[in-house]
Amino acid sequence: MYEMRTLSTDAERDEAVALVQDRHRWLTMRGLPVPARADIPALFRDPKAEPAGMFEDGLLLACMIPQHTSRHGWDQGPCLFLSCFHTLPGHSDDTVRLITLWASDFAARLGLPLVRAEALARDPLYADPIALFLRRVIDLGWNLRGPGKGQHGEPVARLELLAEPRPELNALISCKVHEPQSAADSRSIT
Repeated sequence: MYEMRTLSTDAERDEAVALVQDRHRWLTMRGLPVPARADIPALFRDPKAEPAGMFEDGLLLACMIPQHTSRHGWDQGPCLFLSCFHTLPGHSDDTVRLITLWASDFAARLGLPLVRAEALARDPLYADPIALFLRRVIDLGWNLRGPGKGQHGEPVARLELLAEPRPELNALISCKVHEPQSAADSRSIT
């Protein structure tokens, strides 16, 4: 059984920081783009950011900062934005598939029509290694909105996914993620 939950303890947030640092080392060793923003681990330590993580049997597989936004740097309209999304090296394919299912369902439960995310990329997007990743996420239902500058000013591939209710998903992924709002207004969506 998988579980998506808001990282509410210092230990969980520290685990997310370690995952982010492991992912950055993994990317660096392969000559792939790494976020230029050095304080990304600090974002996961901040409880006000309400980071979330996907766990399997206590192992943190992915972490992100879900945000509800009506205006994004590259498009208008309400969406669930998966900021600072990182996966545990060696678990990416299945984890991205599960996060795709969860995010689509979670956005629908929040009444949002879309999920948006960014993947670090160098231009052109049709060149490997980013092309292989983009083909996989497109096969999962994501739409490629093209290249551009991301949330932190880095070159990214912009991705968008339609929200879709998936009531049967609860049997696979338990969800205890706080609704992305202001910290004073957040509540758990189960």
